[in-house]
Formats: sequence, structure tokens, C-alpha cells
Amino acid sequence: MLLSDGKHLTGFYFVGQKYEPTNSEDWQEKADLPVFKQFTAELDEYLAGVRHVFETPYHFPAGTPFQQKVWRAIAKVPYGKTSSYLQLAHDIKSPTSVRAVGGAVGKNPLSIIVPCHRIIGSDGSLTGFAGGLGLKKKILAIEGFST
Repeated sequence: MLLSDGKHLTGFYFVGQKYEPTNSEDWQEKADLPVFKQFTAELDEYLAGVRHVFETPYHFPAGTPFQQKVWRAIAKVPYGKTSSYLQLAHDIKSPTSVRAVGGAVGKNPLSIIVPCHRIIGSDGSLTGFAGGLGLKKKILAIEGFST
């Protein structure tokens, strides 16, 4: 499910994921929005292994200041690299907030474009992912990781 404010991508959710947005009566279905077309074209290129950086404009319309800080830190993890919850906590200058960082990662509203799939356990283990661990493994494999 893609969400937009009309100009920016504001959500990319997997069907049935744990933290889906709740339906709102003011939502409108507009599959032909330019931002949706741009993102789906870029996503197809990413899944084919030819795109490493998304250029679709996005922003976070919701989330606490702490969550948004975590999401901005996740967005800095480059293609083909991983980070850990502990490292993210250090990156945002909150080294004792590893659990809170984990909670914020889980509520990332922009899966893949804000690459929460690149966040793994400090010991290298795969941990939760909104689309499930099987999908996380497949996405990481696209980026050259073997799990």
C-alpha cells in the first residue's frame, strides 16, 4: 500500500504488516499520482538489482520526534551495507535507547525506501521486519547479502 500527500510518498506498507496505517475516511484512491508512478518504477529497478538509491520525494507526516530521528538515521544506511539497532542508537546520540530504537525501526512508514531491512542484530542475526523475515532475506539478497 502506498500513501502520499499528493507530492511526496508518505507510506509504503506491506499487506498485513503489524503497523499498518488505519483507514481514514478522507483517503482517496489515486493510483495514477506521479509520485506513485515514480516510486513503482524505481522499486521495479531496485528489485531487478539496477537501482541502488531511490529518488522519489518522501517525508514523514507522522511519528514522534524520536521516531523521525531514527528513520532519518536509517535512511543514511547505504545500499549493500547494514547497521544494527545499537549502532543506530549511537548514531542518534542516544546509546541507552536500543529498545526504543528497535520500536521506531518497526514503525518505519516507508519500508525499503527508508531501508529498515538493513538493520540487523549486533551479532549479525536477522531480526524482525514488517514484511516478515523471509522477505527481509530476499531484499538483502538483492543487495548482495547471503543470509
